[in-house]
Amino acid sequence: MAQKPSIPKGTRDFNPLEVSRRSYIIDTIKKHFELYGFMPIETPSFENSETLMGKYGDEGDRLIFKVLNNGEYLRKVDSALLADKDETKITSVISDRALKYDLTVPFARYVVQHQNEIAFPFKRYQIQNVWRADRPQKGRYREFTQCDADVVGSDSLLQEVELVKLFDDVYSDLGLNGCTIKINNRKILAGIAEVIGAQDKLIDFTVALDKLDKIGEDKVKQEMIDKGISRDAIDQLSPVFALVGTAQEKLVVMKELLQTSTTGQEGIIEVETVLDHVSTLGLKTTLLDLDITLARGLNYYTGCIFEVAAPHGVSMGSISGGGRYDDLTSIFGMKDMSGVGISFGLDRIYLVLEELDLFPETVRAGVQVLFINFGKQEASYCVDWVFRFRESGIKTELYPDDAKMKKQMTYADKNAIPYVVLAGEDEIAAGKLTLKNMLTGEQQSLTPGDIISRLS
Repeated sequence: MAQKPSIPKGTRDFNPLEVSRRSYIIDTIKKHFELYGFMPIETPSFENSETLMGKYGDEGDRLIFKVLNNGEYLRKVDSALLADKDETKITSVISDRALKYDLTVPFARYVVQHQNEIAFPFKRYQIQNVWRADRPQKGRYREFTQCDADVVGSDSLLQEVELVKLFDDVYSDLGLNGCTIKINNRKILAGIAEVIGAQDKLIDFTVALDKLDKIGEDKVKQEMIDKGISRDAIDQLSPVFALVGTAQEKLVVMKELLQTSTTGQEGIIEVETVLDHVSTLGLKTTLLDLDITLARGLNYYTGCIFEVAAPHGVSMGSISGGGRYDDLTSIFGMKDMSGVGISFGLDRIYLVLEELDLFPETVRAGVQVLFINFGKQEASYCVDWVFRFRESGIKTELYPDDAKMKKQMTYADKNAIPYVVLAGEDEIAAGKLTLKNMLTGEQQSLTPGDIISRLS
């Protein structure tokens, strides 16, 4: 017996309705990307390993899918190395390519490689799949789609302001009201680490802090201890864990805590600047809030960082994120090229819209109208109208065979086709068509022009 087919864990098939709904989200995001002046690019599904490795921290490196070299790759591995069973060393010999982990590092590579063709500041958007060898769970997959917008070649904080407004415009257009845009600054985090005497543990500190909303305060503190951060240093973080109030009230507390840190004060000024501009411009449906525990686990962020949380009561983590990276392109030899970008998590946005029943009725798969096939003569009559319906923008189909009426109606039901058109001898003689609403069962005898006007 043939084995039942399956797909790898963390991947999915999408049915026609799911594809239509995903396209709706993508089209909405893409529309606003282009309104803001971003231009599209695409990069390969896989990159050279050295392009990706070492850019995401130890945790990120472990989640990168490696692509085996072509041919007899094991013959190139020293027998002593094989006997030692050191995965890291063996992998470097048998794999020199990897599936991209995100769109930002490949974008940095693109900028450096094509710098002579680009006019700076360069605003690009990119909507493509990425891969992470993560543990699959709700909203977290091994293959998923990112929708990114980045600006490189500008230090201006007005870019951060625009990206906050972009978040707000997209989520307002999707009808996803009540999202919270969280803002913080890596300089503030560096200042905290400096003040508590843990600046040499900055990466460990930020990686642990970034997990606060997932594992809780006690486990975050334990992880910091496990990474070598002293209990005395952690005790000094009490004001950070206890922060409440408005963004401005939180900043007052942080100014006091970071008064001895120049870096920390710079971060506070940058956040204040963004908050002031956004306050002047206003937001439609989202809330902008300061979250000092927001760290964003990726190592390349250097300034303002963002995450968007779904509306209260929705069981989902962040649905968007991003931040400023001042030296990402320097890893590829191009210095002094600041950038800032954000990413929309298509798959998580889909789940939130589905949970809140926010997909419009018009977002559906398949055709709007099915012409019933009564036989050769009637079908020939219908074909002309099928093409006229299509020319009017109506998704239309003629059932290919003169099967029993029940079978054709069942086909319409299973494909969620909202209307069927019946054209038998009587309709043809009268120059009309019978339009049946499959939801209500109502039938009307109308001219083809009337049906076209109604459905288009």
